[in-house]
Amino acid sequence: MNLKPEEIDALKELINIGAGKAAGVLSDMLQCHISLQVPFIQILTRNELKTEMEGLSRDRVSAVKLGFKGPFTGTAALVFPPDSASKLVSVLVSEEPETADLDAVRVGTLSEVGNIVINGVMGSISNVLKQHINYSLPTYMEDNIENLLMPDDLYAEVTVLLAHTHFRIEKFYIEGDIILIFEAGSFSTLISVIDRDLYD
Repeated sequence: MNLKPEEIDALKELINIGAGKAAGVLSDMLQCHISLQVPFIQILTRNELKTEMEGLSRDRVSAVKLGFKGPFTGTAALVFPPDSASKLVSVLVSEEPETADLDAVRVGTLSEVGNIVINGVMGSISNVLKQHINYSLPTYMEDNIENLLMPDDLYAEVTVLLAHTHFRIEKFYIEGDIILIFEAGSFSTLISVIDRDLYD
């Protein structure tokens, strides 16, 4: 789907608003300064997402995901390469990555961070565009992108919004990705709502 530059800018702004709110919540919760920035986004097909993630050596990832339904339907996820996931958890719980007990808190910590970030982003889309969206409970998984996020139907038509995300936590720099997968027709609906706001 070919988007106009102003549509791409509007999508990026929506993601950044949500990421900013999530960073504020995380900073308050953890009593340290956390910033989240989304330098650029991409609109991809299923196969393009797989190629992109493999190119970034992210064929196997740690992910927190949840489903969303409403005017737009699909799956939202916060995805980290395993090393970034380990670094993020160790920073947040003040443990060294090699600590034996770290796995015991890894799932809970990443789930909490993922839930806050995804809800921040989806809440931004919902609030700014004045659309009501329902969410499923978040789940944590480790696998490849295709198994984690894609519909079971190999031929299902989806549009993927990939937002590269930079976390800065004090002196630490951690990369991840916010991935929104829209089921057939849902992404077009989202763009129609954005266009209405842009051109009204």
